[in-house]
Amino acid sequence: MGVTKTQVFSEQQNRIAELAKALAHPARIAIIQHLLKEKSCVCGDLVEILPLAQATVSQHLKELKQIGLLKGEIDPPRVCYCINEEVWAEAKFIFGALFEAEVSINKCC
Repeated sequence: MGVTKTQVFSEQQNRIAELAKALAHPARIAIIQHLLKEKSCVCGDLVEILPLAQATVSQHLKELKQIGLLKGEIDPPRVCYCINEEVWAEAKFIFGALFEAEVSINKCC
């Protein structure tokens, strides 16, 4: 596998790519949607609503938490997850700015 040259891109470009990669799986989108609706939950709650094994759900939660989109309170043996409001606001701002950029209607090719 080739080496990525992330250092040649801006910090903002790398952050957009990190967030996009974390959101680039339908299970993670389902997790985010569930947490937006329910405010918080434990992994077992997600296992009941998603057609995935507990280990798979845990891996998706780990990816979302690693990028900062989720935060969790550990109360062994359970971890209660919720949206990290600060990172959620950052993602909304970053993606909003990207998609609000004007596209030229002129001939493109």
